[in-house]
Amino acid sequence: MFFELIAVFVAGFAGAGAAMILRKMTGGRLPRWLVPVGAGAAMLAATISSEYTWYARTAAALPEGMQIAQTVESRAAWRPWTYVFPLTDRFVAVDVGGLRANRQTADLYLAEMAFFARWRPVTQVQIMVDCAGNRRADPTMGDGSDPVWRDVGPEDPVVQTVCAET
Repeated sequence: MFFELIAVFVAGFAGAGAAMILRKMTGGRLPRWLVPVGAGAAMLAATISSEYTWYARTAAALPEGMQIAQTVESRAAWRPWTYVFPLTDRFVAVDVGGLRANRQTADLYLAEMAFFARWRPVTQVQIMVDCAGNRRADPTMGDGSDPVWRDVGPEDPVVQTVCAET
């Protein structure tokens, strides 16, 4: 986050400098207010670029064996361009390289799932997936109780990701 802030400030200086050069090249015929407008436009462009490239940068940095199961796009009124070009600001990845099969029950797997979100730390949980029953068990609270199974169907992205690898 700190480096992104520095990048936005550098873009602002570059935008102001480009506007100053344009004013100088035109012999001062362009208005003075063009300099702060150039700085603001460059800062806005740098921020938007950083927001839109976050998903690609983060997905490319995933370790071997992690596969993206689901992405979440967002639209917001304070970012009107997201209605035309939605912004991916969250996604779920499954460690398909580390799937563990249950020895007593066929088609039952234990998987590590990671939740990624912009400006938030990564959250990892273990889930159980029943490929035969198209259901998954959310993590228990660590109290030794039985898992809570949810029938999510075969179109659930996490079930699809885990079962496609087995």
